[in-house]
Amino acid sequence: MAFDLIGLRAAVARHGRVSRVVIAATHGSTPREVGAAMLVWEGGQSGTIGGGKLEYELARLARRQTAPRRLSRHALGPEMGQCCGGAVEVLSEIYDAADVEALADQTVIARAGAPGCAMPLAVKRLMTRARAQGIMPEPQMIGGWLVEPVARPTRALWIWGAGHVGRALVQVLAPVPGLHITWVDTGADRFPEDIPEGVSVLPAQDPARLIGHAPREADHLVLTYSHALDLELCYGLLAHGFASAGLIGSATKWARFRKRLAGLGHVPDQIARITCPIGKPELGKHPQMIAIGVAAEILNPAPDEGTKNKSSFA
Repeated sequence: MAFDLIGLRAAVARHGRVSRVVIAATHGSTPREVGAAMLVWEGGQSGTIGGGKLEYELARLARRQTAPRRLSRHALGPEMGQCCGGAVEVLSEIYDAADVEALADQTVIARAGAPGCAMPLAVKRLMTRARAQGIMPEPQMIGGWLVEPVARPTRALWIWGAGHVGRALVQVLAPVPGLHITWVDTGADRFPEDIPEGVSVLPAQDPARLIGHAPREADHLVLTYSHALDLELCYGLLAHGFASAGLIGSATKWARFRKRLAGLGHVPDQIARITCPIGKPELGKHPQMIAIGVAAEILNPAPDEGTKNKSSFA
């Protein structure tokens, strides 16, 4: 887990005052791990620290909180009536736009759970390693200080097409930690009004021209409204390079694409790097079912590199 500064910034922009409630330490059996967090504002919340009465009570307290920061301990069995039996230490912090802006350049965020608690030497060392060597620490409480690395995207996914399946894929995949989605289609009117956080929208009359801007280690999903555009994108991606590429379509479509790509100069081993069809056909053809199957491939790639027509996201 990591400090989701992008999500916090978006919540503050929409709601003004926002409380971030994060699990700072655990003792025994608990529903969530250190670093699990939720955002709370008047009339709503996002994220989860485990649900149940613990989450309900801490959300209620966060809305009433006046101190900038509050550290508390909760025994899940005796205090909350939950079966986990362990205990959690929870840090609840209030943020506004100025607070978020002050964190803009941070890679690791460390703060005391209570006023007047000097930064321990161990925390200083972690901060120095992070800044000088890029070694990010795990979320942890040290000497009354909570240390959290700031979440950074570690994987780039380009989704080509904003139709029904493209929209379903973005809805399913946008919340995945560490994933940054670039969403491409032929015009701004192709996209929905509400774009999830962590998604960059790129309308372009000629989407294939954007291929050169994609990192060569990016994953790609091609599912536009046009078979001709799909073919052009597959051709361009094979020339550009990618970590993985998936194409929506039937076995018949893929057979035709293989023949045409070969005719355009790509050899069979190159063409075979593209997976088609994508998802899990047994789940059905509904856009949400396709999205669930593709998400499963992305999050749990096939372990056998030699498996024929394996997931392209290995």
